[in-house]
Amino acid sequence: MPRLLVLDVVGLTPRLLADMPNLRAVADAGFQARLDTVLPAVTCSVQSTFLTGSLPREHGIVGNGWYFRDLGEVFLWRQHNRLVRGEKIWEAARRERPGYTVANMGWWYAMGADVDWTLTPRPIYYSDGRKEPDCYTVPPELHDELTATLGTFPLFDYWGPTASIRSSQWIVDATTHVLTRHGPDLTLAYLPHLDYDLQRYGPDSPRAREAARAIDTAMGPLLRYARDHGYTVVVLSEYGITRASRPVDVNRMLRGEGLLRVHTQAGMEYLDPWTSRAFAVADHQIAHVYVADPADRAHVAGLLAKLPGVAEVLDEDGRREYGLDHERAGDLVAIADPEAWFTYYYWLDDARAPDFARQVEIHRKPGYDPAELFWDPSDRAVKVKAGIALARKKLGLRYRMSVVPLDPSPVRGTHGRLPADPDDGPILLCDDPAALRHLSGASSIHATNVKRFLLDLGTDRSPA
Repeated sequence: MPRLLVLDVVGLTPRLLADMPNLRAVADAGFQARLDTVLPAVTCSVQSTFLTGSLPREHGIVGNGWYFRDLGEVFLWRQHNRLVRGEKIWEAARRERPGYTVANMGWWYAMGADVDWTLTPRPIYYSDGRKEPDCYTVPPELHDELTATLGTFPLFDYWGPTASIRSSQWIVDATTHVLTRHGPDLTLAYLPHLDYDLQRYGPDSPRAREAARAIDTAMGPLLRYARDHGYTVVVLSEYGITRASRPVDVNRMLRGEGLLRVHTQAGMEYLDPWTSRAFAVADHQIAHVYVADPADRAHVAGLLAKLPGVAEVLDEDGRREYGLDHERAGDLVAIADPEAWFTYYYWLDDARAPDFARQVEIHRKPGYDPAELFWDPSDRAVKVKAGIALARKKLGLRYRMSVVPLDPSPVRGTHGRLPADPDDGPILLCDDPAALRHLSGASSIHATNVKRFLLDLGTDRSPA
């Protein structure tokens, strides 16, 4: 029976392959297919579709985060696998092949998943507020194996203004370690490097090509190991990153219309979802808009439709059309224009912004913030201040790393919409030409069919 190595290379598109000889070799040995993704085309939603074979309406992952109505809180980047509803690929595989083993090396919603080996980024949150890089593993001894061999997981290279190839290289090396020591039947590895400079500088920039070459080089030894040890390699992506030039302040519009409310503490304003009539959870080019009173929905939809940068507003019928009709989704869903994207900002005066706005703080912001990839260009001493904060951290003192700009204009890449051009969309590569039969002669595969495709490969169900 074949063993599978599935690499999720974030942001991989046909355009980038020209600078990626190792990945081109995978396609040349087998085939390349267009991957038709789902809305929203963001990490958590698409990965959940890959692993369950269902749309967000069934698995419930309507974005990288949403408003938890029963808690009255917005949360992004939760980690527990039970948030994902439906049968996972490993559950289906074990019905057909009892004892089927699985390693999850960085795919999202890893914690609590019924797999044999797990790796996911997980900082140490000390009681005094300090945060230190680390990871979570199953079994626990895998943590010590990896850190003894590779060093501490480079969390601050995984996201933020210092995000770099080091984090993806660490995951590649950790994946090689698990393959070498344990040989899982299915290994899922998440490689985020293309997310960084494509959002910072744009997908057509020289830095984007450099990033493509860097992640391709990092994958080279892993791909050679897989080839030499009989693994079938599948490479896929969740979305393509397209040009961004226009931030859209959807929450500021709602506040200006008297629909969004804030509460104030220590001179800082915080979103008040409990009393707001409407507010948005911004997620790249998608905004889930929660409207407390159904009688307000038509009015809010009209305001959204008039907001420059909004291409479409999905009501109940629209959400159903895209498979987003789930209780976690916004009552309305706004889709941005090409090159536009939604900010989470809700304050009207930067002096009133909460302190977390200037920090890399993915769990406290009520929306996605790509400005976290940048040092604040308005502060000439920003790196000096960061160095002082780092020194305090190393001394075991509390520190505040306030380095993120409140000006979103430097962002040059985004995603979330369905791609208009296949060359800007996700793809699937496989190094086994015989696996093409599982696509039934098509040159594309829908995200909902990836689970079945991988099951067919991994359990050898279909006749040659």
